[in-house]
Amino acid sequence: MKYFTFPILMISLLFGCCQKSTAQTSYDLIIVGGGASGTAAGISAGRLGINTLIIEPTPWLGGMLTSAGVSAIDGNHRLPSGIWGEFKAGLEAYYGGEKNLATGWVSNTLFEPKVGNEILQGMAASVPSLTISLESDWQKAVYEQGVWNLAYLKDGETFHISAPILIDATELGDVAASQGIPYRLGMDARDEIGESFAPEKSNHIIQDLTYVVTLQDYGVGADRTIPEPENYNPEEFACACAHADPISDLAPTLDCDKMMSYGKLPNGKYMINWPNCGNDYYVNMVEMNEEERWSAMEEAKQASLRFIYYIQHELGYRHLGIAEDEYPTKDHLPMIPYHRESRRFEGLVDFTLPYVRTPYEAPNPLYRTGIAVGDYTIDHHHKKNVDAPAIDFIKIRVPSYTIPLGALIPKNHPSLILAEKSISVSNIVNGATRLQPVVLGIGQAAGVLAAVAIKENKPLGEVSIREVQTLLLSQNAYIMPFLDMSPREDHYVAMQKIGATGILKGEGVPYLWANQTWFYPERLVTEYELVEGMRSLYPELKDYWGASGNYLSGERLREILELVKPNTPLLELAQAWKRRGLEGNFTSEKKLNRKEVSVLLDELLNPFSKEVNWEGALKN
Repeated sequence: MKYFTFPILMISLLFGCCQKSTAQTSYDLIIVGGGASGTAAGISAGRLGINTLIIEPTPWLGGMLTSAGVSAIDGNHRLPSGIWGEFKAGLEAYYGGEKNLATGWVSNTLFEPKVGNEILQGMAASVPSLTISLESDWQKAVYEQGVWNLAYLKDGETFHISAPILIDATELGDVAASQGIPYRLGMDARDEIGESFAPEKSNHIIQDLTYVVTLQDYGVGADRTIPEPENYNPEEFACACAHADPISDLAPTLDCDKMMSYGKLPNGKYMINWPNCGNDYYVNMVEMNEEERWSAMEEAKQASLRFIYYIQHELGYRHLGIAEDEYPTKDHLPMIPYHRESRRFEGLVDFTLPYVRTPYEAPNPLYRTGIAVGDYTIDHHHKKNVDAPAIDFIKIRVPSYTIPLGALIPKNHPSLILAEKSISVSNIVNGATRLQPVVLGIGQAAGVLAAVAIKENKPLGEVSIREVQTLLLSQNAYIMPFLDMSPREDHYVAMQKIGATGILKGEGVPYLWANQTWFYPERLVTEYELVEGMRSLYPELKDYWGASGNYLSGERLREILELVKPNTPLLELAQAWKRRGLEGNFTSEKKLNRKEVSVLLDELLNPFSKEVNWEGALKN
């Protein structure tokens, strides 16, 4: 599957197809929420032939990417996994190249929200099995006798639909909560979650949310200053221009232009999503009813308007006014706020800090079950709540990581999949898994998981993890966060598979705002490294201690393979080498690198076919 390069003209021609409702009442899959994860889930499941319906309350697809205006991508710039990679390629095609997306310093990829919506609409429109009902609100979901029955409201009419599997891709995990699925909300207690950085006691404090505003440069001499909002006090934003990088030792600088260029978008627009004395706002609306939520969102919106007035009136940026051609709303503001945190439901596995910081030394090898990758550092916003316990996030250094599939499946429910920010993850780790490319990856995996369960008529807990991972790899997704390889390169799949078995492990590096894990495809393999990696998968090697620290030769690889696959002649290795298109010629003396060993192991032993359980251990 090639990366998405959907022409913008075709997007406009097909845009209308995603607005239609349907008289159809039965689907294979229902997705509630057309945000980042819901859209990705619908596309990935639909591409596998699953008859899918997405129900989305706003007129747009993309959620935080578009409807919330967070159009500066955090992380995964060098991990263009699956649908995230396609979306990024669509942006590059629209704006004329990758360099034209790097308009603000907060990100390598910035874009106008309406363009992001159009690209996602075009991607969705190209999937015949996918139906989308926009401006639709789910009312009730009931699971009984193996079937979901769901009612939703659109244009004043109630529709009743059914499907065997449902994905909760709502912003705050509302569908799963309605089913009584246990969840955590707020900060976890240190001893309960097993994270030394967590506070001693749990609480219900979540991250600040933001009602983003998109500004437009109307030119020198223009005055687009909004009326002074109620309760305006410039002291609320007095430190907005004092910028300090939280993961460096540099002193803060007073630079208002730098603050403004943080989220500079193409075509003279600006994303106002500023944490330092800016428009972050604390409110925990997760468990509120609908009326209370609307009231809380209005308060957050007013806080953002006060900040806009401060930018215009106090800082002198009068020529920057609220963009009037961005959102289909009366006030020209986004349709939803940016929620950084949701309910976190209890899954088959819990993705906590040890599995991110030291995946190969964690209690279980959850990395073997990975389905979505991320590289952004753990980032929390708590500046607007003075009661939030202090956590030294600067010291929580992590490499890039992969999310385990079991975190998407709640305990004790056979047909509900978790997506968006509601997966089984700790409060601290949510500070990394909440980011846009990761959530797109979670959605893509949720769609594939649903497709496998539906086609094989299995409860989610009985689905083959390896089958889900194999399909994700076929969709150009990463299951391991190795930045020194690409889906467009030869032997990518073999290296991803061998990495996911743990035979050859990556090396993690905590690095600024783009953490890393390196596979080093060209590095030579030692005999000892190979045997140690294979030992947990092959009992025949349990008591074998004949591997040296010498670099692995073709002959020594054959001898080691003989221990688990008797009667493996050198000729068979040479034929496998040629069959898989490795460079040069295979000889008994040739020293083998990690890419070559990955390909040969994949071809001759296929260790990835060994099924693993939800904790990553081999199944008996």
